[in-house]
Amino acid sequence: MAEPPTVTILLLGDSECGKSTFLSGLSHGQNAVRTKTTGFSLLRDLDQPFVYDIRMYNRPYRFEFYDTASPENYTLLHPNFVILCYDVNSRASLLNVQQVWRKEVVRNYARDDESIPVMLLGLKRDLRVEGEGIVYPQEGYQVAQEMRCDRYAECSAVSGELMNEVFEDVARLAARTTTEKGALSEPSCSMM
Repeated sequence: MAEPPTVTILLLGDSECGKSTFLSGLSHGQNAVRTKTTGFSLLRDLDQPFVYDIRMYNRPYRFEFYDTASPENYTLLHPNFVILCYDVNSRASLLNVQQVWRKEVVRNYARDDESIPVMLLGLKRDLRVEGEGIVYPQEGYQVAQEMRCDRYAECSAVSGELMNEVFEDVARLAARTTTEKGALSEPSCSMM
């Protein structure tokens, strides 16, 4: 039996925006016991990549997730797909996605005539409360469109809200990177 295609997925974003908790939430799955105070055990950075073997479209896939805290310098990676992450409770986090992390993607991963698929992901959705500094979903979606991202989504790893939907969207986009057509969207962005 042939080896399943491996898709390297890189999460970029400010520290403390929720990337590690998101990956831990994926690892522990829907049945994990989550509480606001204890959450669940976080994955260790030294264990990267975080590997997920899944089956979809009657075919196996291997997804290897890396986070910017990777012990290996993330600029040396050759990802097939990048997820730009921000904290929905921090406008500064979203601004850094636009001014720092998106530029890192272009600088490090833009291949000759090829672009890399990019998703904008708002994290810590469970902590969003009305007030200054929060980013509303429509604002995140607008930024995703301005940056020409292929997808936009939000979720909460701690409460599990929208985690399954986000993982399905990530998996579909990642699986498409293995096809001849690739995973780049038409010139618009879709919102979950």
